Amino acid sequence: MLTRVEPPPEVSLPEMHRSVRVPDAAGWLRRFSAFLGPGYLVAVGYMDPGNWATALAGGSAFGYTLLSVALLSCLMAMLLQALSARIGIATGRDLAQLCRDRFPRPVNYALWLLAEVAICATDLAELIGTAIALELLFGIPLLLGVVLTALDALLILWLQHRGVRWLEALVAGLIVMIFGCFAVQLALAQPDWAAVFAGYIPQRSILADEAQLYIAIGILGATVMPHNLYLHTAVVQSRAVGASQAERREAIRFAAIDSSLALGLALLVNSAILVTAAAVFHAGGRTEVAEIQEAYALLAPMVGTTLAATLFAVALLACGLNATVTATLAGQVVMEGFLGLRLPPVVRRLITRLVAIIPAIVVTWLQGESGTAQLLVLSQVVLCLQLPFAVIPLMLFAGDRRRLGAEAAPRWQLLLGWASTVVIVALNLKLLWGILAG
Repeated sequence: MLTRVEPPPEVSLPEMHRSVRVPDAAGWLRRFSAFLGPGYLVAVGYMDPGNWATALAGGSAFGYTLLSVALLSCLMAMLLQALSARIGIATGRDLAQLCRDRFPRPVNYALWLLAEVAICATDLAELIGTAIALELLFGIPLLLGVVLTALDALLILWLQHRGVRWLEALVAGLIVMIFGCFAVQLALAQPDWAAVFAGYIPQRSILADEAQLYIAIGILGATVMPHNLYLHTAVVQSRAVGASQAERREAIRFAAIDSSLALGLALLVNSAILVTAAAVFHAGGRTEVAEIQEAYALLAPMVGTTLAATLFAVALLACGLNATVTATLAGQVVMEGFLGLRLPPVVRRLITRLVAIIPAIVVTWLQGESGTAQLLVLSQVVLCLQLPFAVIPLMLFAGDRRRLGAEAAPRWQLLLGWASTVVIVALNLKLLWGILAG
């Protein structure tokens, strides 16, 4: 069943690899359209139910203050995802494969385990979020809803059989629906727009207040996600890029634009969640709202219409479905890349889904509805703690001219990338110090 595959014949996500043709004799707009899609597969991870938990908690407790954290996190994500696309296109290998090529076996296995922990934390948030949406919309019990989320593995298999463009179309369509739901939500919430724009300016109080810092690190963990760095290096290889240096550079530029546009849309969605929480709950004196179910129950009476609550649940379901699709793909990239294993598609999907669904079932069985908010926020903090172990290897490869040659990242990107890495590590150390200090 399991066979060892050496690097030369190995490709990342073989069902998708070089399956999308890039037109040669065509205008730049038509060539650019061939690269639209991978960025949206990555962006859905930036608006998953874990983001909802941190945004709801931050908006209800601190108003619009943490919008600046969402903005800075998104800018970091744009840079890091652009670097991920660069190394995937330039080397033809994903980040997990590159780690296996370069690092000693003990280091490689340690990075693999940490990546799996990050994916479990991601899937825990996504599975619970999807189950909550099913409960809110259709009255399905929470535990049964978690079990039903396993069906997304079959959806991925069917869509991949149809082609990567079908998968990208589904994801993009759900993102548009999510954006539309929150556009209506904002119109109903009627926020203070002057305070909203002021919230994008960083405040010193975020670092001084341990409660704000905890939520801020949760937002960072929910935005810059470790598994997306691995996934992006793989999905960009679905485009049949030419072998010339000019074609590779054009592909790197188009991939960076694609992911930045998609992440900009994710920022709008995340901001809308936080702004809605601030305008409805914080302004209404309900500063303790952190659970998704509680937010759903309070929206209708506080806004004055049941439409707000219904759209809230529909958007949550779409976010959860989208995010579980991409997390499953990331699990495949991590397992195959680090371990060099190749499995039949059905077996691979079941394993990557079971790795996440079993902990989710156990947690839901033990905690029920009462602990879902804390678990969702905690999952995002765990993601942030895992970030350095994905970002540091990414930065090492982005500046490696021996592997990337002329496509190595320019100096300004490396400086900003390492600065982002330092910020991430510093915030993690501050969080851990606060926990150890009680």
